[in-house]
Formats: sequence, structure tokens, C-alpha cells
Amino acid sequence: MQKRNIPIAIPSMGEEEWMAVKEPIENGWLTQGPKVKEFENLFAQMHDVKFAFAVSNCTTALHLALLACGVGEGDEVIIPAFTWVATANAVLYCNAIPVFVDIDTKTFNLDVEQIKLKITSKTKAIIPVHLFGLCADINYIKQHFPQLKIVEDGACAAGAALHGKPAGSLGDIGCFSFHPRKSVTCGEGGMLTTNNPEIAAHLDMLRNHGGSVSEEQRHHGAKPYLLAAYDIVGYNYRMTDLQGAVGYVQLKKLQGFIEQRNEWAGYYSKHLSGIKWLQTPIVPEGYKHGWQSYVTFVDESKSPMSRNDMMEQFQQIGISTRPGTHAVHMLGAYSKRYKFRPEDFPMAYAADQYSMAIPLHNRMVKEDYDYIIDALKSL
Repeated sequence: MQKRNIPIAIPSMGEEEWMAVKEPIENGWLTQGPKVKEFENLFAQMHDVKFAFAVSNCTTALHLALLACGVGEGDEVIIPAFTWVATANAVLYCNAIPVFVDIDTKTFNLDVEQIKLKITSKTKAIIPVHLFGLCADINYIKQHFPQLKIVEDGACAAGAALHGKPAGSLGDIGCFSFHPRKSVTCGEGGMLTTNNPEIAAHLDMLRNHGGSVSEEQRHHGAKPYLLAAYDIVGYNYRMTDLQGAVGYVQLKKLQGFIEQRNEWAGYYSKHLSGIKWLQTPIVPEGYKHGWQSYVTFVDESKSPMSRNDMMEQFQQIGISTRPGTHAVHMLGAYSKRYKFRPEDFPMAYAADQYSMAIPLHNRMVKEDYDYIIDALKSL
């Protein structure tokens, strides 16, 4: 085949998104306002929750979620050792302590059987990560650890589900990302979801400096001299109406995007099944995968070359690949602070060293998939 250039991910956008930003530009309402509210309402409806709050990104969503759950100084929060660093950083923002648990390399998600080994009197919450779009086993956590607040890190999991229940409705609070590598995007942005009205009220204030009413309510009110009450210290974690307008259009396409990705993920798995050194993703019964990424695992004891050499070779022929994510316990900010060694979380370390995401997005065509499959088989 002729050489192709296939990025690891690229947003699927067009005329609708372009036109969506026209209204807020023309009417001058650029900060959090009616377009954000439309986006929130649609997201809540699609994820079967009563409340959804748009924020600046998923990291700020995680920070607010932990604060709303009462996490503070000295509290412990359980997180998987294999995740994006933001999951752990959000815990430190609260002056709390991240407690790492190893993962299952078949799913790349937190190994729920190991949670009981990490529970102490200081454990306040747990952040199960729905990594790459596959939900963590929230039902097990709720059944065995009902005392813990559950904050879902669904950064990759918009539209995913577990036994018919959407991500974001499974725990106490859900957190989502709209970064350009996600299935739907508005450049940057995040969303919080909950069914708890008290938590919802707290989240709404925290994202807007601690104010008791939104800017939209204040500016449209009959008494322009009134300012919001600020009884708590909050943050400026709001989303703009420009982003909300784009996010709303993107969100209407989410299910179609996932269906297309699911079809091509199946195509990958079928045609790569004969490669003995390459583990392809699994989807357990009862799970709906969001397919933010298609992440494989390279068995270097059987493969013709190392994962890193493989990734370099693919880059030369126009195929972009990436490690799945990183083992947080091996990042300098954490290994130095807590004196971690690679072998402390061996499965997370293995995933760090041997996982490989290959392109899967809604701008790809059949020739792209065949090109990648042929490149892997040719090794």
C-alpha cells in the first residue's frame, strides 16, 4: 500500500460546529450562559442523571468532585496506579493523600480485588477510572465498600455504560473530559454529573467563585444592583458559551460516533486476533465501551521487536501510536514524594511499558484500518 499519514486521534468537526459559535459571537454572551445550559441539559439527559455542570476541563471537575465529597487535608483517596496524572493531582489539590491500587492488564482498569488491602480509617473516597472508555466495576465497589464516596473518572467514557446504566450515573459524582482526543470535544472542557441535589448545589457554587447564583441569573434579573452572595470560597472553573455551543452539537453526534468506533474496533480485533504477541481490548458482558482509544498490549517475550522500536517504525511509515497512559507511581512528582519503585505496582508498570494505542477515530476510512493491520502483521 502507498504510505499514509494516520494521526492517533483527530476531532470530527464540520459546518455545524462552525455555525454553532455564530450566535454567542453575535449576541456577545461569551462566558458561561445559555449555550452551556443547553449542553448541560442534553448531557444530563443522555447520561441518565438529574444534574450536570460544565467546567473548564476534567481536572477541575475531579477537584470539585472531591471537595463536594468532603475530601480534605489528611484524607486518603484510592486511585488506580495506571491513569493520567490528573487523577492523582486532583487528590493533592485537596491536600489529601492518593493511595494507589494496581490494575488488571486485561481491562487496564483498577483491580477491585485489591481495594480491601488499601482501606484505612482515613479512606474517604475512591476514584475508579473508566480507562479508554471501558467502565470500571463500580457495582463491586458499591457492594463491598458502601462507606466510600465514589467519584467516577469518566474522562474517556462519555456514552459508555455498565449493565445498562450510563457512566456518570454509577457513583456519587461523574467527571468527563472534552479534550480533542476524546470522542466528542469542544477544545477543552469538562462535565460533572450527579443525582444528589445537595452535592449539585455545592458543585454549582464551587465552579463559580462560590457564588449563590449564576452570572446568567444575575444579569437577567429585575434588580441589577444585586450581587450574588459568596458564603464559601470557590473557583473560576466555568466553561464559555463558545465551548458550550460546540459541545452541544458534538454531543448530538456521540452515539453515532461510538457506534462507528465500535464497528471498527471489532474489525481491528477480528483481523489482529492471529498475532500471538498482541493483546487486543476486551469488552466484558454487560459493558458498553465508549472507545475513546483502542489500546493493545505488546508481549515482548514473543514479539519480533520491543514496543518502543515498533512505535518508532510505525511513525516512519505514517502510523501514529502512543503508550496507553502512564504509571503514575513512576512519575517524578510521585515517585520522589512517596519513594515508589516500579515493582510496587507491577501491572501498572507493565501497562506503562508495553501498552500501545493505535489510531481509532471518526475521520478514518477502511484503507487506514487495513494499512495499520497490514503493518502489524508484516512484523
